[in-house]
Amino acid sequence: MTTISKIALGNNGPLVSKIGLGCMRMSAVWGGQANDENESIATIQMALDSGINFLNTGDFYGAGHNELLVGKAIKGRRDDAFISVKFGAIFYNGQWLGLDLRPVAIKNFINYSLVRLGIDTIDLYQPCRLDGSVPDEEVIGTVADLIKEGKVRYLGVSEITTDQLRKAHSIHPVTALEIGYSLADRQIEADLLPAAKELGIGVVAFANTAEGLLTGEMKVPLPANSYHNHFSRFQGDNLVKNLEKVELLKQMAKEKGYTPTQLAIAWVNAQGDHIMPLVSMSRRSRLPENMQAMEIRFTPEEMHRLNTHFAQGSILGGTYLQR
Repeated sequence: MTTISKIALGNNGPLVSKIGLGCMRMSAVWGGQANDENESIATIQMALDSGINFLNTGDFYGAGHNELLVGKAIKGRRDDAFISVKFGAIFYNGQWLGLDLRPVAIKNFINYSLVRLGIDTIDLYQPCRLDGSVPDEEVIGTVADLIKEGKVRYLGVSEITTDQLRKAHSIHPVTALEIGYSLADRQIEADLLPAAKELGIGVVAFANTAEGLLTGEMKVPLPANSYHNHFSRFQGDNLVKNLEKVELLKQMAKEKGYTPTQLAIAWVNAQGDHIMPLVSMSRRSRLPENMQAMEIRFTPEEMHRLNTHFAQGSILGGTYLQR
């Protein structure tokens, strides 16, 4: 059985598992169907039993369904879980409407989150983005006030720029940055990652397989109803050429006796002790495979091969991560 190590989330943060469980896909998002609720709850509980204590959710995942699900899974074992919650996104009938980051909205959001989760305090609370619609001082300041009140333990931020990160940290110490990061999405390496390390901020890295591109399972053409079709990375010749790039990852995975997905997670894990791969799962069957990825080590030659082959710009087209 894989033993999951613990890391400090940032220089002055709590000890959390080196791999996190992303719960979003357990609910109906992006037009998909919700997974079997009993299986999702069992997956969360098995993760906790296995030493994965970092659970990531959002108050807008499935219009609150995801928080209710997490709440059921952690009932009676609150101390086993570190709960990370994103807020601020507004959806209607499954369609994105924008952000609401007003202090009065944040104070409303958190009360609903606490009730749905069945807890008194959220461990990590973070705006899902900062778009300038409300001054950063008001957004971050409101979370800082919630920390003083005892409703939140630590401040997190998500999908922001280097300048925004520095500003947020100057208002109130930021414990963790949640951001997309993979072999196919390395744009944050130039400025954002170094800034987080300099400031002593932990990095929670999601989309390790680049929305499925690095799994080795994606085929051309994609299903007509696939949400991937909205992004240029998965369209036309871009997808054909990108999947050709993934062949090297598939070859290396075969040589090492793992799956491409495992290697994609392992690469993110290898980027630093302050970086946590956040892996989405909704079935218990995926847990051993994803945990095993944390044991994979690369030789210097293998790492050079991957970094060169998947150099910044080698994957064509963008996704929502390139805004």
